[in-house]
Amino acid sequence: MKVRDSGMPDRELWEKFFQPEIILKTLGLTSQTGDIAEFGCGYGTFTIPAAQIIQGKVFAFDIESEMVRYTRDIAQKRKINNIETILRDFIAEGTGLKEASVDYAMLFNILHLEKPVELLQEAYRILKPSGTIGILHWNYDPSTPRGPAMEFRPKPEQCIGWATEAGFVQPIQYDLKPYHYGITLIKGGD
Repeated sequence: MKVRDSGMPDRELWEKFFQPEIILKTLGLTSQTGDIAEFGCGYGTFTIPAAQIIQGKVFAFDIESEMVRYTRDIAQKRKINNIETILRDFIAEGTGLKEASVDYAMLFNILHLEKPVELLQEAYRILKPSGTIGILHWNYDPSTPRGPAMEFRPKPEQCIGWATEAGFVQPIQYDLKPYHYGITLIKGGD
């Protein structure tokens, strides 16, 4: 199931909106981070830099075969061997990863979907105890040059509420100017 209002612009335009390395480090990725799951890899905008930062593997999921293929091709060209691209409808089917198997989950520009708590519950399921979830989304501001329609673009407090409902704790919010905000939370006790 595709996320509503999820069409991707061309890659060059898309990548102008982000400073991936800065965003990833701000949201807690380090050279000590083990395996991570990325919910919706798109063009690999965050996949490739994440793989270059962490010591583990990136499980990069997307429902679009062209996005999976593009990300895989870039990784191969750059000889980055710690990315596993996975074509999968993770909203309908989950990730297929084992419970408590990753250290970090990336939910970037995706929580405008119809049932965000269910996706956050899947992230919770696959995270190891005290694992981290990183959320990135477009500011709740109609003047941003991209982003989902305002009627279902989430505000930071909504994302925190959904994540808390899914079991996450200790939210920290970041201003990722000019167009985004970020949030990190920790997997709470079971």
